[in-house]
Amino acid sequence: MEIIRYEPKYRDDLIFMVLAAKDAIGRVPTLNADLLDIEGFYLDKGDMFWLAVDGGRVVGSIGCNLLPDGAAVLHRLYVKPKFKRQGIGGALLKTAENFAAENGRTVMKLHLGDAATYSESRTFYPKHGYIFLSEDQMQKEL
Repeated sequence: MEIIRYEPKYRDDLIFMVLAAKDAIGRVPTLNADLLDIEGFYLDKGDMFWLAVDGGRVVGSIGCNLLPDGAAVLHRLYVKPKFKRQGIGGALLKTAENFAAENGRTVMKLHLGDAATYSESRTFYPKHGYIFLSEDQMQKEL
């Protein structure tokens, strides 16, 4: 498995991976607009989006927006269901945190979905040093 900067050739595989990840947690598989235009929502703005690729297939993703206030925001951390609990999510998270810190950000923020659907997220992020600010907001000092 390797973590790479998003490449357009992986667009369709990314979409299928996200739909599978959402389906596995009981969500109606839908796509957010940013996943249909990674370049426009992330790369062209100086932000980043990475893929975890294994055997030429997308098995994970994460995005990071740099804010002007010294913070960064995580987006779209997904891992393909059969690849969970192998360190891929942690590696993607560390990649985004390093990018934010290298670009002068001191805080990483994220928004969680509802507690019932995203229960895995509510245990994953605290293991990586994130604290709750509210029921659906977390952050970590970098």
